[in-house]
Amino acid sequence: MEDVKIFADTARKVLQVISEMKDQNVNFGEGLKRLEDTLKQVVPLFEEGRILDLESNDRKQKGLEILIEKLRKGEELLQKCCKVESWNICLKNRYSRMIINLDEAIRRFCQRELQVEIRRQKKQKQRDRNRDREKFQELLLRREGMALQQALNVGLFAIPELPDSVVGFGIPLKELKIELFKENVTVLGLCAPGGCGKSTLAAMLCQDEQVRGIFKDKIFFVNVSENPTTSKVLKRLLEEIGGGMPGSNLIEEDASDQFQFLRRQRDSEPMLLVLDNVWHESIIEMFLPRTQGYKMLVTSREIFGTYDSKYILKTLSHQDSMTLFCQTALSQGVNEAYEPDKDILNEIVRYCDGFPLTIMLIANSLSQQPAMNWRNMARKLSKGSSILDFDEKLRKYLASNLDSLGDTLREFFLDLGSFPKDEIIPASLLIDIWCELYELESEDAYVNLLNLASRNLVNLVGSWKIAMEIDANFNELFVSQHDLFRDLAIYMNRQERKRLIMDRREIGLPKSWRKQENHHLNTRLVSLCTGEMCSESWYDLQLPEAEVLILNFSACNYALPLFMRKMRKLKVLIIVNCGWTHAKLSNLKTVTEMANLKRIRLENVSIPSLREFTMPLMNLQKISLVMCAFGQALRKFTINVSSVLPNLVEVDISFCHDLVELPPWICDIINLRTLSITYCDNLSALPERIGFIRDLELLRLRACTGLLELPDSIFKLRKLRFLDISDCCDLKMLPDLMGELHCLKKLDMGGCLDLRTLPPSTMNLVHLKEVICDEEAASLWEPLSSRMKITFLRKEHNLDWLGVDIGHLS
Repeated sequence: MEDVKIFADTARKVLQVISEMKDQNVNFGEGLKRLEDTLKQVVPLFEEGRILDLESNDRKQKGLEILIEKLRKGEELLQKCCKVESWNICLKNRYSRMIINLDEAIRRFCQRELQVEIRRQKKQKQRDRNRDREKFQELLLRREGMALQQALNVGLFAIPELPDSVVGFGIPLKELKIELFKENVTVLGLCAPGGCGKSTLAAMLCQDEQVRGIFKDKIFFVNVSENPTTSKVLKRLLEEIGGGMPGSNLIEEDASDQFQFLRRQRDSEPMLLVLDNVWHESIIEMFLPRTQGYKMLVTSREIFGTYDSKYILKTLSHQDSMTLFCQTALSQGVNEAYEPDKDILNEIVRYCDGFPLTIMLIANSLSQQPAMNWRNMARKLSKGSSILDFDEKLRKYLASNLDSLGDTLREFFLDLGSFPKDEIIPASLLIDIWCELYELESEDAYVNLLNLASRNLVNLVGSWKIAMEIDANFNELFVSQHDLFRDLAIYMNRQERKRLIMDRREIGLPKSWRKQENHHLNTRLVSLCTGEMCSESWYDLQLPEAEVLILNFSACNYALPLFMRKMRKLKVLIIVNCGWTHAKLSNLKTVTEMANLKRIRLENVSIPSLREFTMPLMNLQKISLVMCAFGQALRKFTINVSSVLPNLVEVDISFCHDLVELPPWICDIINLRTLSITYCDNLSALPERIGFIRDLELLRLRACTGLLELPDSIFKLRKLRFLDISDCCDLKMLPDLMGELHCLKKLDMGGCLDLRTLPPSTMNLVHLKEVICDEEAASLWEPLSSRMKITFLRKEHNLDWLGVDIGHLS
């Protein structure tokens, strides 16, 4: 092994020269750094004997001798590098290439010999295992005499015992089996938040007669949360299926290699591995060999990308929840005098939100309690208390759903507690908040929303695929949340005091807020849900750090709180009226005094006269108007928009049914980049001066069914890159000079049923990359089909999930 020692000594000398070169500020770029890193990695391999058996093979020994000689020349080369003048670029380049060649030679040699050594070690391990095979086979034969049910419920792979009666899982079990037995599914994910019964359903699957008939005694159930390291599981799994010896001292990587090799050897042998309560995708990958007959069922709170298919377990229906509650609470033969009436039962069960764990914990807490305790809980729940207030164990368990979240994602989750119960939250609203509160781009905020959805902490409703496009349309995407998770967010917010959240109150603010010590001076987000409020109803709250204010109410008249004037850091103002008529706002002058305000969103309110806006909103960048009434307030009033709104870049108007025409001054917002007008069915025309908005990049006119034509001046929008006229079903033609939109990259004209001709100038749209249209209209774009994508998109606009009767606002 003399040559091995010589190589190591020579390499250390080279490293010493490199260190001296650094001290002298001799710079030979990335090649020198790579050589240093390579030597630091390979020298220990030689010193520790990882490069073996070189002298027993003449070819290998000769290769090492050549490498040592190259290394010695490399040492001489580095000495020369120290003497090269900084101006001699040609010589520096030549020496740099020589350093890179030396590095690559060392890497090739070591990689080749290490791989040979690893194969040699594995062959030796295989020989060791084969010597012990007979002993292990004897153990397996003894196990075969065990009853199947007993084998399924012993030791590490024990399947959890099921209760005598499981409620509400009959249909989910059938649906889960259908997914599992699909030929192209190897890894099936069973996903849901904690407390929904994933482990119970997985255990039911393992004990199902049809499943046992296929996999027989090769069903293995592992609770991963109780066995966080996979090496122990892999070793025991190898013992069970005949690929390893009990107590063998395998590292995790070797065990994984053996497991994958054994599965390939037994390709057609049916086997079901259940990994229960998995938190990290890397654990799944250790068990991933895709061979015939092998199936994996993984239960997790998060939807991992490793899954071939996924089954989302829903919460129980109210009827099944009632059955489970009664079965749990009343199964011990309580005295009839203690039994609550059905109305009280309904009230309590409704607040359990269909979570089996919640139902059973609350039912057990009330079991054998007097009827007075049941009535007291129902009364408190009806007055706004949370079911979490009654069980600390339940709070801790639900909070464990957040353990895998990073700090930022956890803050996003807690922000969701700022909205009223059962409310469908517009994704665009959340993204407005998160962009300003955490200084993010809208795409980054949207990715975090998707991460919450993948962990089953929120549900996404609507056109989430559209929101993934480059035009970032979030207007048709909505977010819903289980009430229990909302309650959890509120409970945690009360502990941390970073957010001030007030649930629905009809009679103003809590009296305790009058006291200075209860003011939330460091609160960054404020959410107040009230009834009708006048100026006198508000207290003089001190909220100097607030950056987001959400005012959610149900009223015909609503006075904005005067304490807003002191919210100097406010960036986002959201005003939402949940009532049946448009609300009239007062105290609007307070808005003009917030110099840092960047985004305003108004829902279901009457747009006021702009005369009240006496001071410019210098930093306002976005205005969103949803289901608002315009009347004559904006159309008849003229405004010097360049001085009042100098930095406005986005206007978003949706579901405003009395919007007949845009106010002319919108065309004077020269910095406007996005103009989105959707589902405004009475909008009949755009201003002819719309071409004056020089910086406009995105114009969305989706489902403006009364729009008959586009103004000719649209050709002046030389920066326009996306035009959305989808579902403008009365639009019959495009402007003649449409081809002048040289920056246009995407056009959505799906649902434009009467648009059957194109102006000749459209052939000049050289940068157009995608057209979305109905199949019948595809032939119009045939001359350009060779250089762009034509997408047929079938959209179904169903507004039932909005939770709002849009018709009453007409």
